[in-house]
Amino acid sequence: MTMNKKASGILGALALVGALFFLGGAGGPTISSDEAKSLVKQGALLLDVRTTGEFAGGHVEGAVNVPVQELEARLPPEKDRAVVIYCASGRRSAVARDMLLKAGYAKVFDLGAMSNWK
Repeated sequence: MTMNKKASGILGALALVGALFFLGGAGGPTISSDEAKSLVKQGALLLDVRTTGEFAGGHVEGAVNVPVQELEARLPPEKDRAVVIYCASGRRSAVARDMLLKAGYAKVFDLGAMSNWK
């Protein structure tokens, strides 16, 4: 029985590490710079989910800043409008993408890192 608890604990820890890697590292599928620019040209909201300090230090022209920590309280009003999200590395944009999808937004696109805008 002790071995089963240990094995269960190890498997649980591995599952947590995998989930953190997926949410924090890999981030899931992202779109290309060309796709993001096309969507924004067609009227998509360009959402920068970095901190206000990071945003003040430089951002993609036309982006709206809503830090990921504030996103749930400040969700964009139009759920049917496409949203293109970016951050510094792709971690926060992946979290923001998941938050918007769970909140009922259907057209959510993750650019990942701001440097992907090119």
